[in-house]
Amino acid sequence: MANGSRLIIRADDLGCCQAANEAILRCCTVGVATSAEVMVCCGWFPDALRRLEDVAPIDLGVHLTLTSEWEHLKWRPLTHCPSLVDPDGWFWPFLWEHRHYPGQALLLQPWRLEEVEGEFRAQIELALRRLSGVTHLSFHMGCNRLDDATSALVHRLASEYGLDRWPAAHGVQGVGYSGPKSMAAEQRASFLATIDSLAAGQTYLFVDHPALDTPETRALHHIGYSNVALDRQGVTDCWCDETVAARLAERGIELISYGDLPAGAHPAVR
Repeated sequence: MANGSRLIIRADDLGCCQAANEAILRCCTVGVATSAEVMVCCGWFPDALRRLEDVAPIDLGVHLTLTSEWEHLKWRPLTHCPSLVDPDGWFWPFLWEHRHYPGQALLLQPWRLEEVEGEFRAQIELALRRLSGVTHLSFHMGCNRLDDATSALVHRLASEYGLDRWPAAHGVQGVGYSGPKSMAAEQRASFLATIDSLAAGQTYLFVDHPALDTPETRALHHIGYSNVALDRQGVTDCWCDETVAARLAERGIELISYGDLPAGAHPAVR
């Protein structure tokens, strides 16, 4: 019996690598994911474009990006923005100071808001030019929260480009795994527990990062996060698991996307 709850299942980082592209589109077409966030400044964005041509329309977000966190995979801005990049022209790996990477955080640099705006505009405009089904903005590693001026900027840009859908404006609650998730079986069990915990009549947002366990993702890491391939394959397996789909149906949870939310309200950004 339907309990009246609704759930957005958001897949982040489409475009960052081949393994993410394949997994995210699988989760959105045969799995339970309902929205995918696109990183247009990454090297595998063209591959994402090609793959999107071969699938039914997907609700897409522009995943605005100012950081490049992996040790062996980097990306650059679309614009000339010297205050936002390291001496080699890559985005800095982190926004905030990281104890294992001293000095390599954007907020430690003399970054300029006008360059953030220019880069955000370039990413949004490329997405709107090349993609259909873009409904909203999202923010890689929380890059909307550099300061209050940056938060105000993203609200202004969202309104200007017609992408102002904010889950928090409609009482959407963020949820995560209700239990351990270090192994694939744990991820599924914890995700099922989360499904079982959703209260009647509420709307929820669940965010994770599907990818495949391939040589590409086995090479991805930074200090503090080394099991990338296994972790993200586990997300893919979970979201494409028939047991998960059956549990959602059994509990009568309606899967929705950002595009199902009304536009126009401007709360604090989620």
